[in-house]
Amino acid sequence: MDREKISRLSHADHPINSPLDDESVRRLLHRTVDRGDERVLDLGCGEAAWLLRTLAAHPEVTAEGVDTSAQLLAKARKEAVDRGVEDRLVLHQQDATEFASPRPFDAVLSVGATHAFGGLLPTLDAAREHLAPGGRVLVGDAYWEREPSAAAREILGEYEDLATTVDRVTAHGWTPVFGHISTRQELDDFEWCWTGSLATWALDHPEDPDSAEILNVASTHRSQWLSSYRDSFGFLTLVLRRTSE
Repeated sequence: MDREKISRLSHADHPINSPLDDESVRRLLHRTVDRGDERVLDLGCGEAAWLLRTLAAHPEVTAEGVDTSAQLLAKARKEAVDRGVEDRLVLHQQDATEFASPRPFDAVLSVGATHAFGGLLPTLDAAREHLAPGGRVLVGDAYWEREPSAAAREILGEYEDLATTVDRVTAHGWTPVFGHISTRQELDDFEWCWTGSLATWALDHPEDPDSAEILNVASTHRSQWLSSYRDSFGFLTLVLRRTSE
């Protein structure tokens, strides 16, 4: 099964690839891009949903996004044209860990993409390399809301609790200036959309050779969520500044 196809289909009804609703996204972006004339970078941008919203809200912002998916970047380019912001958006198809720019950015985003760098702290190290003095980082990652089961750890990997996660970030040289803890509704909406979008596509395309497998992926994921990690998984999004320049 093409993992990129799964990713594309599963996010059809939830364009922000994280458990955040529209109002939460708006507030986080408002705290990250506060002047309105920033250069913004998204590492692991996917279909550039964060950047497109920022560009639409701020006519003087310019943005760059980095992702390995040609299909998601193509979708982002089309959406940029539809919104009339294509002249202020540059997209790079490459590994975000290898991206380099001759100029720093006023804001660096990486929400729900820390796996690309090997975790939260390596993601912040990468963001630091691109950040202008006084700039802000918007980063989102998982944490354990309560002690997880062995099955949850096996499915999702190793995380810390909320307080320990924030302590690790501050010890790494960052100061939170805003944050958001995803609500139960945001977390559940994200999972229902993820599994529901896949299931809907599979049921609507029974003739497709991938249909049965995609329906099984949706069913397996839904079962794992409900039985293994729903009660322990949390998601934290932080707006950060460097503690010292």
